[in-house]
Amino acid sequence: MKLVISIVQDDYAGELVDIITESGYMVTKLATTGGFLKKGNTTLIIGVKKEEVDKVISVIKDTCQKRKQVVTTPSPVVGSTGVYIPYSVEVEVGGATIFVVDVDKFVKV
Repeated sequence: MKLVISIVQDDYAGELVDIITESGYMVTKLATTGGFLKKGNTTLIIGVKKEEVDKVISVIKDTCQKRKQVVTTPSPVVGSTGVYIPYSVEVEVGGATIFVVDVDKFVKV
């Protein structure tokens, strides 16, 4: 048995949960927050058989595409305290961070 833990942007979470459950898998959804952009994320926990891991990862990859997004970040003005000038930066967002963990014992009660 394997535990697939996937961290995705909230934008993809609803659709991904629907696709995973329609594929016959059970999924637990946890609301989380990312550290870099301070945006909402969703952590999905999915228990699957060893031979089904690649299929679940493929579903996640197909659903959670990477894309470019422009964000505005404040930059301190050199030599003055408390003065910030916002500037735009293009960053890559989306995709998913996936962990696959071996499960020695699985008990459903």
